[in-house]
Amino acid sequence: MGAGMPVVYVVSDSVGETAEFVVRAAASQFDGGHTELRRVSHVQETGAIDETVAAAREENAIIAFTIVMPQLRAHLLAQAAANGVRTVDIMGPMLQAFADVTGLAPHGKPGLVHQLDEEYFRRVEAIEFAVKYDDGRDPRGLERADIVLIGVSRTSKTPLSMYLAHRRLRVANVPLVPEVAPPEELYRLPKGRVIGLTIRPDKLNLIRKERLKSLGLTPEASYASRERIEQELAYAHRVIQELGCPVIDVSDKAVEETAAVVLEYVFGKGRRPAPA
Repeated sequence: MGAGMPVVYVVSDSVGETAEFVVRAAASQFDGGHTELRRVSHVQETGAIDETVAAAREENAIIAFTIVMPQLRAHLLAQAAANGVRTVDIMGPMLQAFADVTGLAPHGKPGLVHQLDEEYFRRVEAIEFAVKYDDGRDPRGLERADIVLIGVSRTSKTPLSMYLAHRRLRVANVPLVPEVAPPEELYRLPKGRVIGLTIRPDKLNLIRKERLKSLGLTPEASYASRERIEQELAYAHRVIQELGCPVIDVSDKAVEETAAVVLEYVFGKGRRPAPA
């Protein structure tokens, strides 16, 4: 420890990473920049605070804290004042500023920032999963998916996968093409995990023609022909029947509407995942 640098107790009713980061940033502004940190995390009772204050008094230490539970915060401030221990309230001024501007009271619940982080990383993981296992690229991912979408080309499998990924669900999708047998892994999945997507032939004809135009190709290609479309849809219907999975007609549905039906099938009424 650098000469003259105090011991700092980092006290929190959560992990304490925020306070530790601030303390280290402040210490770096002094020659040497090394101070001894002692983290006291997940404080839920006054006894832990009393012990920390007593130890800080003995060592002439500073207490830096991020306690959002009002009663614990008040107890720490009172005990520190009574014992002549210097404290730094890392969260208090910012909480008060938000309260003053919004007119709202803070939740006073520890660890919310870490819950938000966890939700964020789950969403990122789900999006990466949807990209990796899009369009049947790797059938090994099917068994790890929360939902598997199947259907012919241009039935909104990819945008639906991404929409559901933002709800923190791992979604894979598999195109159904008459010339390519579905992956064996698909037949090993629980029925409730696979959702079939279908569409009216006339609607699919229009969508595929527009797709061909956007690629600079002639809309008369077999990809958009009625005969080819009906052949593909008939094949997809047979596969869906073999799997015994539910099927959703996406002809007149927005992605959000289809997603709501998917969630209803997979989770059942009243058991949907939390909003994104």
